[in-house]
Amino acid sequence: QVALVESGGGLVQAGGSLRLSCAASGRTFSTYAVGWFRQAPGKEREFVAAIRWNSRITYYADSVKGRFTISRDNADNTVYLQMNSLKPEDTAVYYCAAAYRYYSDISYYREASSYDNWGQGTQVTVSS
Repeated sequence: QVALVESGGGLVQAGGSLRLSCAASGRTFSTYAVGWFRQAPGKEREFVAAIRWNSRITYYADSVKGRFTISRDNADNTVYLQMNSLKPEDTAVYYCAAAYRYYSDISYYREASSYDNWGQGTQVTVSS
């Protein structure tokens, strides 16, 4: 089992930036991908971005493409989500998740059901 701990959330003005971190510990060698999702009040949880654990291939939701960047630091088993040009509609609780199953098509990792382990979430609030 992999333990995931998110950090880096907070309050920022529209147009600003935040960097979220997802620190993974435990059996990280069993992880095939890490994804970021978000959930706004009254809305379904939605996919934001994913990265393959070993190859760093990435995949983004259209709503964040060009503004958000997902990356991974091998040295400390941390996945980052750099969020630039933030908009009020980006306000949500952001979750990272680990997938223990391999899919050759990375687009499968846009589905929450593809993930096996979730962090507790971190709040991001973007004011207008």
